[in-house]
Amino acid sequence: MPIVKIENAQLSYGLQVILDGQQLNLYRGQRLCIIGRNGAGKSSLMKVIAKEVELDSGNVWHKPGLKLARLEQDLPLADELTVFAAVAEGLEGLGQLLTDYHHLASKSDEASLTRLGQLQSEIEARDGWRLQQQVESILSRLELPADVTMKELSGGWRRRVSLARALVSEPDILLLDEPTNHLDIEAIQWLEQQLLSYAGCVVFITHDRALLQNLATHIAELERGQLSMWEGDYQSFLEFREQQLAAEEKHNALFDKKLAEEERWIRQGIKARRTRNEGRVRALKAMREERAARRERQGNAQLSANLADKSGKLVAEIHNISHAFEAHNLINNFSGRIMRGDRIGLIGANGMGKSTLLKIILGQLQPEHGKVDLGTNLEIAYFDQLREQLDLEKSAVDNVAGGRESIDINGNNKHIISYLSDFLFTGERARTPLKALSGGERNRVLLAKLFSKPANLLVLDEPTNDLDVETLELLEEMLANFQGTMLLVSHDRAFLDNVVTSTLAFEGKGRVIEYVGGYQDWIAQGGKWCSLAEDLLQSDGKGASIENHDSAVAVVENSASVTSAEPKKSKKLSYKLQRELDALPGLIEEQEGKVEALQAQTMAADFYQGDHQEVAQVLADLAEQEAALEALYQRWEELDNS
Repeated sequence: MPIVKIENAQLSYGLQVILDGQQLNLYRGQRLCIIGRNGAGKSSLMKVIAKEVELDSGNVWHKPGLKLARLEQDLPLADELTVFAAVAEGLEGLGQLLTDYHHLASKSDEASLTRLGQLQSEIEARDGWRLQQQVESILSRLELPADVTMKELSGGWRRRVSLARALVSEPDILLLDEPTNHLDIEAIQWLEQQLLSYAGCVVFITHDRALLQNLATHIAELERGQLSMWEGDYQSFLEFREQQLAAEEKHNALFDKKLAEEERWIRQGIKARRTRNEGRVRALKAMREERAARRERQGNAQLSANLADKSGKLVAEIHNISHAFEAHNLINNFSGRIMRGDRIGLIGANGMGKSTLLKIILGQLQPEHGKVDLGTNLEIAYFDQLREQLDLEKSAVDNVAGGRESIDINGNNKHIISYLSDFLFTGERARTPLKALSGGERNRVLLAKLFSKPANLLVLDEPTNDLDVETLELLEEMLANFQGTMLLVSHDRAFLDNVVTSTLAFEGKGRVIEYVGGYQDWIAQGGKWCSLAEDLLQSDGKGASIENHDSAVAVVENSASVTSAEPKKSKKLSYKLQRELDALPGLIEEQEGKVEALQAQTMAADFYQGDHQEVAQVLADLAEQEAALEALYQRWEELDNS
């Protein structure tokens, strides 16, 4: 039985039709990805599901008592709210009580103790302690500092907070709009595993093709007001869509040929008109109406960079640079050369120093030690992940052209409306203020602005956020053919593999190591992911930080990270412990097999349509086996480091 039903949905914004009499049913256990071009209405459909947008006509039905949570596309505000309070807001009616209790728990004055007693009674009456544990658990799993304010966090960490707020209430339906934006690869993979084992219904929008392939059990494509449903993974959907498009093109070609023949017939001379069949005339009118009502598929963006004259062969030479903040060593004695034509990806967790290294290379930040010598004849175009180069009050035309009617692209003078049409903007859309456009459309505006400037060095900080898959693939192709040099920060695994020729990996303790190839090549060559939390525990001193992309580093978290001056001396294990250590790899391998078997069972397309008790039992078994595997890993690490 569905938990949400949408019937005969009709929704339009001005002349744009979002839904044209469409149906949609959602079921428990379903993981539905909504795909479609930027501006097609994916986020609007998600708001319809949440009953945040009212249909022009049609019905939206929710199962009684349905609990729903939604992850917003935009980052939460960088305000004075603490992380604990921001996450607790996901618990409707209890968030403020738990936040007040958390704030007063460390105080011992009489007024605070009296208020604590009152809060304790109210929280107990609402079963609040169990929910407080949920808040603390999600903070721990996402490695979020409870007492740090939102304004002190970078974009990636604020994205984690909004994700935690959506997950904390354990909703029946979880709505995720671009959940991977500003998350690093480790957090994306963690999110993927969490959602794979999530028992409720997940509806999500994403540009991350790896996440889409691994997670979706159903796909809904929104195109020209029509919602096309597909049960299966993304690759099988692409094959199906190619067949459908070929069949549609063939049908349209035959229809247009028949229409042209009928139009020629109706325009024949007097003799033909005298003998024409009135039924045929009525059929022609119907064909004209059908042709006029046909919604053409939106074309592809035409992406091309405005290439400047060649730079010198040496783009940048980096001499032993080191940079730290409050005892957190971001970069330690890194040297390297960037040559003309290099396409370099920067891989690492949020807060490890990727944007800091970019700013040092570009001369925007002076390193504490070492120096960077830039090459000659450099023309730099910089893509900012937070879109700070855009004025949301202005239109795409004003943002890109800056008052000019035309711009010069590779020696060709092009009208600004014609140029923006290459980025899929109609004249009306190009003159609309950016604040009214979707996140993906704003990203296309920034790309249009970036590529309108002559450049031989592209610096791209998270350029894939919010882009639809088709535009993402075209951007890949353009970057792969770009004749200049490129530096790219991205957490999109497929994008890195398809674009870069080498990577700079941030592997903790300030180590920046160069590898040949993209993300998968880095893994194959033994690259090791180091999260910010792990790096902080390894850092010298008591202070640590989370990187802020605006000012290189933002929050100082005085966590209990202690290091000793002397390296730890290894102790020889006893005979019994050594035997246990030797046996652990085999036990781990066996346990991994059990977990993989259960995960494969839960990923089957029809798994959640089975008997409810059997589904619940398999999920419980999976959780138990994963806990057992984690215990084996911890024991192995404990013995191996002894």
